[in-house]
Amino acid sequence: MKNLRLPVVAFLVLLSFALTSCDAIEGVFKGGALFGVVGVFLVVLLLWFLVRKMRGGGGPA
Repeated sequence: MKNLRLPVVAFLVLLSFALTSCDAIEGVFKGGALFGVVGVFLVVLLLWFLVRKMRGGGGPA
């Protein structure tokens, strides 16, 4: 059991240096920003559609 402990600790230390939290947070914020932009676009499009329908259509067909 003691022989297995050293490689596991060494692996965890190496992993903590390889995967920094800043890289992970950067990926989350980039994904969140893209999701936010798309979400705002869809909400504006939905509001535009609803206002157009309430005013009686889109003009001559």
